[in-house]
Amino acid sequence: MAKVGVYMNTVVSVGKQNFQSLRENGYFYIDKTDFIKEWWEAGDEVTLITRPRRFGKTLNMNMLECFFSIKYKERSDLFEGLHIWENENYRQLQGTHPVIFLSFADVKQENYKDAIKKIKSILTKLYDERYYLADWNGLTPNERKQFLSVSADMDDVTAQDALKNLSDYLSRYYKKNVLILLDEYDTPMQEAYLGGYWDEFTAFIRSLFNSTFKTNPYLERAILTGITQVSKESIFSDLNNPKVVTTTSKQYETSFGFTEKEVFSSLEYFDLSDWKQSVKDWYDGFTFGKHTDIYNPWSIINFLDTKGEFDTYWANTSSNRLVSKLLQEGSNRLKINFELLLKGESIRCPIDEQIVYNQLDEDDDAIWSLMLASGYLKVLKFEQMDQIICDEEPLYELAITNHEVKRMFRKMVRGWFKKTKWDYNDFVKAMLCGDVDEMNEYMNLVTEQVFSNFDTGKSPSQRHPERFYHGFVLGLIVELSEKYLITSNRESGFGRYDVMIEPKNKDDDAIILEFKVFNAKKEKTLEETVQAALSQIEEKKYESQLLVRGFRKEQIRKYGFAFEGKNVLIGE
Repeated sequence: MAKVGVYMNTVVSVGKQNFQSLRENGYFYIDKTDFIKEWWEAGDEVTLITRPRRFGKTLNMNMLECFFSIKYKERSDLFEGLHIWENENYRQLQGTHPVIFLSFADVKQENYKDAIKKIKSILTKLYDERYYLADWNGLTPNERKQFLSVSADMDDVTAQDALKNLSDYLSRYYKKNVLILLDEYDTPMQEAYLGGYWDEFTAFIRSLFNSTFKTNPYLERAILTGITQVSKESIFSDLNNPKVVTTTSKQYETSFGFTEKEVFSSLEYFDLSDWKQSVKDWYDGFTFGKHTDIYNPWSIINFLDTKGEFDTYWANTSSNRLVSKLLQEGSNRLKINFELLLKGESIRCPIDEQIVYNQLDEDDDAIWSLMLASGYLKVLKFEQMDQIICDEEPLYELAITNHEVKRMFRKMVRGWFKKTKWDYNDFVKAMLCGDVDEMNEYMNLVTEQVFSNFDTGKSPSQRHPERFYHGFVLGLIVELSEKYLITSNRESGFGRYDVMIEPKNKDDDAIILEFKVFNAKKEKTLEETVQAALSQIEEKKYESQLLVRGFRKEQIRKYGFAFEGKNVLIGE
């Protein structure tokens, strides 16, 4: 485990991912150089490390480049005073290898052609930075021709072999095999999934990775970093078992993110010690391996820079587009579990750390795996293998990571309804005031404009109506949770569905909502469906638990919601 090494400076550089610049300017820095030693001594040829975004992956990769690269041979000053420099053997290792460092962080194109063009541009830049090799007499005429053929317009085969060929030239030039550092390797995978060009893109990447990391005799070692472990079948099928280090692995537990000791030392230096518990509530909650109390570094750095202002710094650094899409379009079972999470409860499910992107639409459990890898959920506990039957998967108990992530999710749900021309909060206000006419007007607007966003069925208004209803309840939870307890009871799909809105102030009214889908075999009109919903509230005595809790009968308002496609009628 790394020692606490917080190198203080009143200047906190927000967003700085360049190790050289941080050290040269003496900016605030938490020493993570023990990562160099741990990785080197592990001896793994190809290592894949997954961590949530903004957890120091890029800075650590740049640190590795500064330490190992021959380009930085005369820059030992960058490491003097840091943990790694206390070891004489590692002083001798600094600046001794050719290093290829590239990042796919900006490969976010919406179509296959532009994504491949972007990757080819990145590869071309690597060659341009080493143009001295083109004049080296160690290249054969054919090799020189290949070197000069690397450009943004090169064919796919040339691009797929580019890193392997560059490794060859560098290893012969420096008489030492190369280190390859690929940062944010999975960013284009997510974009390919969202953009609908997954199959053709992964076919290209599979060949690129095979050439670079498997059939490359000039490779000494390599590291890939990303948020997720993309399934081996998708892009790593040809690789010889790369060492995979996920958030549940024991390796590199404290190398990414800040430990509690590091955070509290920083707060003390900046005279913010009084905020320790609040900082913990907002930004703690991550667990890597068996090391708990890992803090989100991006938010901590911003908190220090603003001298103690709390905000959703980390959550605001990404659109969270994929997670939002999956939650919004997901099944009713998924939304039910999401309701529990939003209310501060936990869920239990199996976790597979290999993300199969093209199965995310069909597998709820895969979504929770993605959210865990992304840092949105934390593991409270999990079943050890000796606690379960051999042919069963271990179950993980998951909860929302911290207050910052909870706020992010609330903002996300509100965003689903902002696609309409009205404010969802207006419906909530009308409901609390008992204005049924306004409730009907707003609800018909929302079903007309939002319904299809919650539904992926071929016939949105009939096939999966529950997806909209559950999304509606999520909206209620977001808007009312400060002053109300929202509970829901689903006994047989949407033949029976009720929502109870219980005020925390016992002087306010409680509300019971019953949703029913129009059934032509039982009702002739929506009005009859409304009455059936209201009758069910009475027959099932839903108000009884409210009466037990001290609410008077006249304080309990009841509404029946009748749905026929996108048409809604609300009655009381």
